[in-house]
Amino acid sequence: MRYKKRSDSVNYLESTFQKIFPQDSTSRENAIKHLEQLTMPHWALGDLMDLAVDLAGMTRSLTPPVSRKKVVVMVGDHGVTAEGVSKYPSEVTAQMVHNFVAGGAGINALARQVGAEVVVVDMGATADLSDLAGQDKILSRKIGNGTANIAHGPAMTRTHAVMAVEAGIEVANQLAPEVDVFGTGDMGIGNTTPSTAICAALTGKKVEEITGRGTGLDDQQLAGKIAVIEKALAVNKPDASDGLDVLAKVGGFEIGGLAGLIIGAAANGKPVMVDGFISTAGALIAYSLEPFVRDYIICAHRSVEQGHRAMHEVLRCEPLLDLNLRLGEGTGAALAMNLIDAAVAVLTEVATFEDAGVTGTPDS
Repeated sequence: MRYKKRSDSVNYLESTFQKIFPQDSTSRENAIKHLEQLTMPHWALGDLMDLAVDLAGMTRSLTPPVSRKKVVVMVGDHGVTAEGVSKYPSEVTAQMVHNFVAGGAGINALARQVGAEVVVVDMGATADLSDLAGQDKILSRKIGNGTANIAHGPAMTRTHAVMAVEAGIEVANQLAPEVDVFGTGDMGIGNTTPSTAICAALTGKKVEEITGRGTGLDDQQLAGKIAVIEKALAVNKPDASDGLDVLAKVGGFEIGGLAGLIIGAAANGKPVMVDGFISTAGALIAYSLEPFVRDYIICAHRSVEQGHRAMHEVLRCEPLLDLNLRLGEGTGAALAMNLIDAAVAVLTEVATFEDAGVTGTPDS
């Protein structure tokens, strides 16, 4: 079943944006005051304490709820795989969806470890996954059977770009009542190519500086991938001031879904752990549409993809981990969710000097 365009699309997006507010400054200040009184040298747990402050600001609470976690894996195929930009055929996308459902993928293992649920959403797989959707094993928000080849024209129409973002927002709204922390994930053979094109369009970096090896391309294949991305940008001329234009011209259905999920999480006041390169491309689209989403984004890790650092610089978001990851699926988001639990434990369980009867002050 295809996702249908809303009759109130413009109003729906705008009304969603209007629900997004900055982090609560009072909660942040109270968290800082409390953390400064803990039985340890001042800010001795560094970035973990910064994360605790962010979680307090996002949730407007000194006891941030974080136990209910879901990693949402957005799925989509890409016409640009016809250009030889991946070592794997597009059929692997659907095969991996079945692996997710069976619980045998990397994301399943790491999600189980942190106590998170994996939710798979078909945004635009080429294959027919209606059997899985009919059994409620995945969500179907399919916009189309994969995007068009961006080396020869736009990935999708602007209408389809809007629909993809809307669908992601609606998934966030549907899941929000039973989620404390969202994680983003992706599956789509060839999707580092549109993500790199988005990165180039929205960071202004040269394609050769930000193009990585994806699934493990050799030097010759990498050179070909760079040429394809440069051609896609030249053919489509995405407008960097218009995130929907960038998404429509060189993006992907699952990237639009990720952007919508991030926007929807922010509108619901939920922290969203953004995974790797593809997820961060979605975050760039979301940020270009509504900058306040940044207040709810936690960047999980920095992948080996060369453009990931440039994306983080635009978002002004320092990633929590740097482990040379390049899998996607939401694996980095699941890993970093352990740090969310740790940050909340520091905020809520460590005694203050006064409570513990420890001699001295934080300044001594």
